[in-house]
Amino acid sequence: MNAHEFFFADTTLTALPSGALWWGERGILTVSDLHLGKSDRIARRGGQMLPPFDVHDTLLRLEHDIRHTNASTVICLGDSFDDLAAAESLTEEARFWIKRLQVGRSWIWIEGNHDAGLTTLGGTYLVEFTASPLIFRHIASISAKAEISGHYHPKATLHSKGRATTRRCFLYDKTRVILPAYGTYTGGLQSTSEALEQIMQVSAMAILTGPNPVQIPMPRHHENRDSTAS
Repeated sequence: MNAHEFFFADTTLTALPSGALWWGERGILTVSDLHLGKSDRIARRGGQMLPPFDVHDTLLRLEHDIRHTNASTVICLGDSFDDLAAAESLTEEARFWIKRLQVGRSWIWIEGNHDAGLTTLGGTYLVEFTASPLIFRHIASISAKAEISGHYHPKATLHSKGRATTRRCFLYDKTRVILPAYGTYTGGLQSTSEALEQIMQVSAMAILTGPNPVQIPMPRHHENRDSTAS
């Protein structure tokens, strides 16, 4: 499996092609914004009917990453479910699948803004979690130090040789790492958005996900569009 290692807060982390973050030294696999049950929530609210395969596809990729890394701890960084009703409406097959993935390892659910109050699916439910020197939470803090978060669903566009490629991405600088959304039906926020430009330092990097992860300087609104991969 192609992956991209980077150094952050005195640790070596690995951005996996799927959008999961692997901390090999501690055996910790982190994913963010699974938004399980998104198709159910959209249908329930009278929106566009989407094929109801997001839960299966997302859990299948998560299982692959767990098996590949042999993770001893899994951290879900919030918004694991699209809302609490989506969590409650999971099929018995999906519930069993999640419980099976939890067997033999620590499983931590971080509270998100979509799924505050989740308590019924095993594991440990926390607002934030610390595994020194790193702290894991759903939404980045302005005063962050060695922080791993999600929430923003970042994506970035690489312009090279007259072509543009947009992918979900990790963003990181000296104080924080923001994970891409892991869920099948989750959208993304461009790195050029005001919210991400304000929170990320000027030196921030983006790691584009996909079969061949690529690291580039975080694209910003004012930059030349002819940037190339590093």
